[in-house]
Amino acid sequence: MTYTAPVNTMHYLLRHAVDIDSVLATPAHSDTGHELISDILNGAADFAQDVLAPLNWSGDQNGATLKDGDVTAAPGFKEAYKSYVESGWQGIAAPTDIGGMGLPQAVACATNEMFYAANMAFGLCPMLTASATKALHAHASPDLQALYMDKMVTGEWSGAMDLTEPQSGSDLGTLRTKAVPNGDGSYAITGQKIYITWGDHECADNIIHLVLARLPDAPAGSKGISLFLAPKYFVNEDGSLGGRNAFHPIGLEHKLGVHASPTCTMEFDSATAWLIGEPNRGLACMFTMMNEARLFVGVQGVAIGDRGYHAALAYARDRVQGRTAMEQNTIIGHPDVRRMLMDMKAKLMGARAICMATAVAGDLALYSEDEETRKAAHAREALLTPLAKAYGSDMGMDATSTGVQVHGGMGFVEETGAAQHYRDSRITAIYEGTNGIQAIDLVGRKLRRDGGAAMRAQIEDLKIIHAMIAETEAKTGARLGGSEKALREGIETITAATELMLAAEETDALAGATGYLRLCSDIIAGALLIKASCNGLLAGDTGAKNMQKLTWFHTLNIMPQSKSYLDALERGAQPLQDFPESALADL
Repeated sequence: MTYTAPVNTMHYLLRHAVDIDSVLATPAHSDTGHELISDILNGAADFAQDVLAPLNWSGDQNGATLKDGDVTAAPGFKEAYKSYVESGWQGIAAPTDIGGMGLPQAVACATNEMFYAANMAFGLCPMLTASATKALHAHASPDLQALYMDKMVTGEWSGAMDLTEPQSGSDLGTLRTKAVPNGDGSYAITGQKIYITWGDHECADNIIHLVLARLPDAPAGSKGISLFLAPKYFVNEDGSLGGRNAFHPIGLEHKLGVHASPTCTMEFDSATAWLIGEPNRGLACMFTMMNEARLFVGVQGVAIGDRGYHAALAYARDRVQGRTAMEQNTIIGHPDVRRMLMDMKAKLMGARAICMATAVAGDLALYSEDEETRKAAHAREALLTPLAKAYGSDMGMDATSTGVQVHGGMGFVEETGAAQHYRDSRITAIYEGTNGIQAIDLVGRKLRRDGGAAMRAQIEDLKIIHAMIAETEAKTGARLGGSEKALREGIETITAATELMLAAEETDALAGATGYLRLCSDIIAGALLIKASCNGLLAGDTGAKNMQKLTWFHTLNIMPQSKSYLDALERGAQPLQDFPESALADL
């Protein structure tokens, strides 16, 4: 089951949809140019296609195993991980001052999409390592950073995130794991954590767990949570590894998908750990890790959706069935099959653009020399993160489901791989905060907390893109009337929806949160594709004509769906509340 990475697509969007040149203009990235980006993307494509993709199917069929308190990764994964580390991919976006390559996060979006598409189960391990490293860099003491970060940046040591407990899922305020001071600056961690992705394995020499736990005098609820670092193996002062810490995996989950990713139940029995950041401020520290992970879960959704799309495309080009009015005698000549393929491609392209735009905003928030630009970019990154996570994963699930449909009966059997893509994609809407939580975050925190300032700034950006259409038509002669109409109406829709949500009672706002997130995502995604078309046409890019045609499909079939969400938002929670709970089971 081969994989071919869409390198041209990724570089086109970076150049024309998401303003990566504004990042390259900052001093931190002045040595990064498009030639280097092209080399990086092609190198990542080769690694994804040649090293990771061949292990995808076998890893699904022969996943990780647990024996005597140790997890063994799927066959071939240890060797692939060693190659990944030796190739330097782990630190691609880590700052140079901590040993990373220092490339923009937006470039990492593209490279990681290839790795996730080639082998999503494998890609989860380096994703969590990068996010854990970011949390250590932001919050850990210099001593902890000096002892652990170098080898995490290279990937020699991997990272894991220990949040969830049997009684404590998304509501972390109920967690019970305890941290008792040992009297020497360390703490004894006791408790059980579940759903710990890559919580144990033999691919890396050490695994650095970031664990949420409560101090003895901690206040109740989420305000009493602290963050701790617990290594699988202790680290001596000279950097060598010592004995094993007092925690082990006691179970592996049997999951719907990503079978080669070991999802562990971890038992901590007075395990030695060190505090990260301030006591009782662990949740704030952990969100540094989680926010980055949320972006890359959105990228995962796009990635597995794209893998499913290309599998469906290859099958449609090969499968002979029925008669068509087209020249092809394969099913790609059927208009409805072509419709499904175009729908997959357009939705994934829009979701990919949102993920990249989120990463660009994050890069500018860190590296712009102008303070106002940094502030605006930080607000934009915060606003777009729940969209990137939820929309990317939703579009990935949608695409892999459609991919099964394109395969027909062959999609329902495992041998084609379409079913695996479908199964693997399903988790992306659940972990790192369910998509419903992302919608609540968008409405409750990112929209209403600042009175809509960040969203109104985003709407102003949409108006700038709208103005580009007339300029592009005047300079190139391109006909973009469909884009102009769709975006004009989209701006009206997102403006009305935003004011409606700002004025709504809390129950009405929460009832409409998911619809509002989807409405915003469809419109912003379409606008970014319009921007990519305009900039590409103005630059004379050879891919611009095809992007223009793909955008036309999006503006006719996807962006207009936002109006239906607005209709539902106007009715608030009443359609939900009017139907009696007692009748949910049966009329």
